[in-house]
Amino acid sequence: MIALQDLGWDSVRDAEWAEAPRGDDVPGRVVLEHNHIYRVLGAGGEVLAEATGRLKHRAGGRNELPSVGDWVALRVAPPGQRSQIRGLLRRHGAFSRKAAGRGTEEQVIAANIDLVFVVFGLDTPLKLRAIERYLVVTERSGARPVVVLNKRDVHPDVAGAVAEVTAAVGDVPVHATSAREDHPPDALIAYLAPGRTVALLGPSGAGKSSLVNRLVGHELLATGDVREWDARGRHTSVHRQLVIRAEGGLIIDTPGMRELQLWDADEGIGEAFDDIALLAGGCRFRDCRHDHEPGCAVKAAVDREELDAGRYAHYVQLAHEQAAMETKRDERALLDAKREAKIGSKALKSLQKDRGR
Repeated sequence: MIALQDLGWDSVRDAEWAEAPRGDDVPGRVVLEHNHIYRVLGAGGEVLAEATGRLKHRAGGRNELPSVGDWVALRVAPPGQRSQIRGLLRRHGAFSRKAAGRGTEEQVIAANIDLVFVVFGLDTPLKLRAIERYLVVTERSGARPVVVLNKRDVHPDVAGAVAEVTAAVGDVPVHATSAREDHPPDALIAYLAPGRTVALLGPSGAGKSSLVNRLVGHELLATGDVREWDARGRHTSVHRQLVIRAEGGLIIDTPGMRELQLWDADEGIGEAFDDIALLAGGCRFRDCRHDHEPGCAVKAAVDREELDAGRYAHYVQLAHEQAAMETKRDERALLDAKREAKIGSKALKSLQKDRGR
């Protein structure tokens, strides 16, 4: 048996649960999803479940179906049968990205998270712009970001690397660790607490699964080597998974992401680039995009070398990317509205025809 509080349940969830009649349903948290089959953990233990047809029908997209970390209303089936997920509780933040490919759809990576460990390996050159991108999405999720530079044992100047990243990320904590040497990584364990959920995110080969194993204290997840010829990691994690530490705290491991496209990250950009947001207060125009407008205080700071030119260029790139994504979402919303109107019109004509017979 496990207490719901150890899974992150609190008084806020209690109040939300009481808002609607639940019948025999019980609360549970999604710990794994594979091909629309879910492992859900609750006070009575872990069960296999699937979303009801009604829940699937009412979902406007894949982002409105359960994801790892979600709290759900569960109808527990007798032994040998599959339980049913009958409702999805309100998310308190989620790490989302645009789903890979040409489509315009949100993919929820991890839901209801309190902290994100943005994990990059020190066995490859530092990728400051990539770290900034992860911070933008993390800030949008509502979770607190922490940058973790793993594989400290293979880097010749760890202090220099930490200083370089710290200068780029501002107030975000930066820790150098080694999943090979630190048993356990005390700097990271300090962030874990009963009921608190931490998600590990980052590129392939950064050692996220190895870090999870160190944090839980045993070899829970499969790990793999990094290919020497291109320093790319193999996808040892193929599914997102939530695990529980015996000492308290919950950890979500995720597969490495080769592509992290923004999704509704406007506020996250402002949070991750708060130094630029502060400078923007001195721009001539209130709606300055800090690109080609005259009287831009941000561009002036770059000219005076008070703002790093690379950081500024990445900010402009992300702002343009976010604007393009908003346009695509608006276009899709318009197409969806037209499609629904067309379906409704056909249904109405069919009904009128039947009545006229």
